[in-house]
Amino acid sequence: MSAKELSPIDVYKLLPRTNCKECGEENCMAFATRVVNREIPLEECKPLLLEEHKDSYEKLKELLKPTIREVVIGIGDRAVKIGGELVMYRHEFTYMNPTAFIVAVDDEMSEEDLLKTARAVEDFKYEYIGQVLKLDGIAVRSITREPERFQTAVKSLIEKTDLPLVICSFDPNVIEAGLVSAKDRRPLIYAANQDNWKEMADLALMYKCPLGVFAPNNIPLLRSLSKTLLEYGLEDLILDPGTFKGKGLGDTVNNFTMIRRAACKENDELLAFPLLGIPMIASLEKGDLTEKRWDESWLTSLLVARYADIEIISDMEGWAILPDVVFRQNIYTDPRKPVAVDAVIKEIGNPNENSPVFMTTNFALTYYTVADDIERAGIDGFLLVIDTEGISVESAVAGRKLTADLVAEAIKEYGVEEKVKHRKLIIPGRASRLSGEIEDATKWEVLVGPLDSSGIPRFLQEKWAG
Repeated sequence: MSAKELSPIDVYKLLPRTNCKECGEENCMAFATRVVNREIPLEECKPLLLEEHKDSYEKLKELLKPTIREVVIGIGDRAVKIGGELVMYRHEFTYMNPTAFIVAVDDEMSEEDLLKTARAVEDFKYEYIGQVLKLDGIAVRSITREPERFQTAVKSLIEKTDLPLVICSFDPNVIEAGLVSAKDRRPLIYAANQDNWKEMADLALMYKCPLGVFAPNNIPLLRSLSKTLLEYGLEDLILDPGTFKGKGLGDTVNNFTMIRRAACKENDELLAFPLLGIPMIASLEKGDLTEKRWDESWLTSLLVARYADIEIISDMEGWAILPDVVFRQNIYTDPRKPVAVDAVIKEIGNPNENSPVFMTTNFALTYYTVADDIERAGIDGFLLVIDTEGISVESAVAGRKLTADLVAEAIKEYGVEEKVKHRKLIIPGRASRLSGEIEDATKWEVLVGPLDSSGIPRFLQEKWAG
């Protein structure tokens, strides 16, 4: 049964149905609905965890099991979850765990450079429509192929950062040296292939770590290795079908797509694991540094769109990585729920009774854009945010989610009349058709602002007299 076929009643039938409210919901049906929507974990139902309901709990776990296995890298609050997807296409339900961006270092780097990179990863933060976008971990590559050098590099990072780690080498001896330092941190081992799979599997089992499986441009081999490793006793696998540029780009897109399709549409459990891409290959080529960074940046975004659950990147230049983290956030936004902010009256700067009052909707992208433009222009004013169920201005007007009555109610609810002595309201240019209705409903003078909030400063110079 797929995520979209599973209904709340399927879950409800297997719950204790006591309506005890221990989960925080009013009744068991409400709890079942939130569980199906993946808004609350099944374990919040305490009675279900009792021995007498063990069979029902196991049946529910099987029913709710994601199509793509969820794998955890790291420990504690910094651990990163990858996979766990329920559907192939975002519009079918939603994507669950955003692609993890892992920044690569190597054992040829000095300890100072290793730690500098780790700090840069930890410090990378970008606020976008109310969410803080971050990077997710460090990948340590063995360039020297010397176990001692590799162990030293891993140890340096372990001692200074709690970021999740990926340890990278095809040599089991090198990997084991790294695991000695990172044994309590559950790193991802990368990678097992057709030549070293047994040694790598033994290490993964011994240290209880997830294992990456590498079979470049060979899905049948990747599937065969997956089967062998599952039979050997491993459960947490991550598949890498190879990342290629140039003439191999088509193979990259095709392989990632076909693997995810086989898992989601054909129920192939041997391929139902998170996928790993390595866009940093673009930066390893010869050529102009700026061009290589651009190549890595677009390849990173392409792999996000083509089902990569974890990517190893090399570039830390803001202009190169920023488009990728924003794109990732957009892809992994729940399409069932508009990205909305609370309806409020926001004070920007130090407004007084003569300051302008602007109006916008509670669609997060619109709100943060307007608020930022007003703040950056050094304008002291009030921003009245109308609850349009998270819909943008133009759509809200067209769908009657933004009406004159709503504006009038908001002015009263938030006490706007007590904050200013004038009665002038600046509305978005895309809501101009409502200007007359708003004047009738509020008895305020309505000024139609610019179509784009970047034009607010000039608008005030020309139209605002206070």
